[in-house]
Amino acid sequence: MLRGLLGGLAALMLVASGIFWWQGRAQSTPDAAASETAEDPIAEPEDLPTADVDGLVGIAPPEANEVGREARRFNQLDKDRDNRISRIEMLSPRAKAFRKLDADGNNLLSFEEWAVATVDRFKTADGNADLFLTRQEFATTRPKDKPRSKQKCTCR
Repeated sequence: MLRGLLGGLAALMLVASGIFWWQGRAQSTPDAAASETAEDPIAEPEDLPTADVDGLVGIAPPEANEVGREARRFNQLDKDRDNRISRIEMLSPRAKAFRKLDADGNNLLSFEEWAVATVDRFKTADGNADLFLTRQEFATTRPKDKPRSKQKCTCR
């Protein structure tokens, strides 16, 4: 087996050296056309290109289409980019909030679990513990505004 492998390797080396010899010989052989221009090694071009571009018109750059608010909302929900929103895709943003309310982790939200979350929210808003919310206390229960994410340029 080793003798066959060495023989194959030797044959490949012989073929490679023959190709290199043939390429080197082809580059050193003078051409008939090359011998005629050998007297004038630097030929001056007759017409030089000009930079006159006044009358030239190129292709118009593509116009950026403004993606509307609804299109952006749709694209955020369409995770698999099939231009359809499935029920799972529609409900997935709400799953984190659901898991937070589902205290026992059985994927069922009972009234008690919901009520505990609501009562806790009421207690944190009721600053003076009088079991009533004033306008100022109620204003603290407002959901926090999410900071807008900066648009990322994908121009490159």
